[in-house]
Amino acid sequence: MNTKNIVLLIIIAIIFIIPFFMYNGLGEDEGYFGGSDDAGSSYIEENNPDYKTWSDVVWEPPSGEIESLLFALQAAIGGLIFGYVFGMYNTQRKARDQK
Repeated sequence: MNTKNIVLLIIIAIIFIIPFFMYNGLGEDEGYFGGSDDAGSSYIEENNPDYKTWSDVVWEPPSGEIESLLFALQAAIGGLIFGYVFGMYNTQRKARDQK
């Protein structure tokens, strides 16, 4: 490997690792990592306690870990579809350019 590539890899590794040390343990008790759903519902409860929801939850996962798993699975499936479509269009474009 070229020395320039090694230096770039070290810089990227440092940039990737630094946030883990900067924010280690911060925000766990303060609720910084709550979702927008939690923030919105707590804001509505504080400012309008008589508010009635329009609908109820159809199914709630048994734990937060399963909810996170389903969210990650949804993101992975969306990423696969997104990558497939762009790959297909790219391949079609290359095939047209070769003719």
